[in-house]
Amino acid sequence: MRFENYNLLEEHFRILDIDGKIINEEELPSFSEEELLYLYRTMWYSRIIDEKALSYQRQGRMLTYAPNIGQEAAQVGSAYAMDKEDWLVPAFRELGAWLIKGVPLKNIYLYWYGNEWGSHMPENVKVLPISVPIASQYQHAVGIGMANNIKGENNVVVTYVGDGGTSHGDFHEALNFAAVFNVPVVFIIQNNQYAISVPRREQTASKTLAQKAIAYGMPGILVDGNDVFAMYSATKEAIDRARNGEGPTLIEAYTYRLGAHTTSDDPTIYRDDSEVEEWKKKDPILRFKKYLHHKGLLSEEEEENMKRELEKEVMFTFEEIENKSDTEIEDIFKYHYETMPPHLEEQLQEYKDFLEGGK
Repeated sequence: MRFENYNLLEEHFRILDIDGKIINEEELPSFSEEELLYLYRTMWYSRIIDEKALSYQRQGRMLTYAPNIGQEAAQVGSAYAMDKEDWLVPAFRELGAWLIKGVPLKNIYLYWYGNEWGSHMPENVKVLPISVPIASQYQHAVGIGMANNIKGENNVVVTYVGDGGTSHGDFHEALNFAAVFNVPVVFIIQNNQYAISVPRREQTASKTLAQKAIAYGMPGILVDGNDVFAMYSATKEAIDRARNGEGPTLIEAYTYRLGAHTTSDDPTIYRDDSEVEEWKKKDPILRFKKYLHHKGLLSEEEEENMKRELEKEVMFTFEEIENKSDTEIEDIFKYHYETMPPHLEEQLQEYKDFLEGGK
């Protein structure tokens, strides 16, 4: 595909419509049946992880959680375009991308359980931990991309932010720097229509978020973020450009957050039920399911068996975390450095003295 063929001010790049029918055969990725089922399974895996996490949080068994429901295609489709050696630099709502890149569910649940060891990625998983300050991860992504250039490596960096993050200075600094220095980064905006409670129309006067690419001198495209095929194709094109030395790209994934911002949020205060119901008709999983059924690749029975299997896996993983936690309070002091610096050794000793009744 070529980005210039699509008007980023008007046109959503789309391959799969809401009825599960292909409307852009020319851009359809050539996935095998195994790949199609893997993508669908991963989207359901993400949703079941979310649904269980919401339940655990309400039971007081997990801390504040940020669900991804409704955004599975934007994450799974884009991350699947990455090579194993490419870097993923996430915000906090990229569950589907983490799963595609090989982040173990145990790590994900540990993090939301309140255990920072969840951010300690396996050696072969090129994923940065969650960066809590909004949009700061864009700066980190550009830094990794510049390091790749300096070292002569051919890896690409894919990084995500929400629509609200585009109002932060880090977003603009990162795009400007990436374009000036021709950094191999793909910037993805998950436009889920709300920055917590602030609707997209009140965040910027820009007609689209994708058009911000123009000001920084890079290609941009507006993509139907609920279309897993479109997200894959657009991201693959952007990654190929970056790997070929053609610099950064900005992708706006136009999607919707079907759930709350986090479990501390009540979305009924700032959006109508009718709006949510309209977006449920565009559910990315439902759309993909219709396509697979049209193709005869998945029966209702097979889908239910798959979901039961995934649910068991999710429940087992969380119960293992609850029942076999070997984390000690001392890990707070030992976590940050390979060798503890003197000031942390001093604080650890102070903590031990306190436990022993000292002052």
